[in-house]
Amino acid sequence: MSKQKRKRTSFTIKQRRDYAKLMVEEGYTVKQVIEISGASQTAVGRWKRQYIQELEGKTPEGKAMTAEQQEIQRLRKELWRAKRDNEILKKAAAIFIAED
Repeated sequence: MSKQKRKRTSFTIKQRRDYAKLMVEEGYTVKQVIEISGASQTAVGRWKRQYIQELEGKTPEGKAMTAEQQEIQRLRKELWRAKRDNEILKKAAAIFIAED
């Protein structure tokens, strides 16, 4: 007897957020969302956990679900780029000063 592998399905951030909202805000159970979505129990549980954490203000390591956390991630990336650019400009200025 061989076990058949389940085909892996990809879900967009919006889909994951919508399924998590169903559980957190509408009272759906994990089992109900699994039946609706076809996702694994592990995935659905992870979506719910991440959504709750984001509502509590914790920014995830991966892609955020909520608009607020997505904005925080975008701003952090923008800040990182600005700091990187600033360091590059400092080094360039030091080189030009040293040449004089």
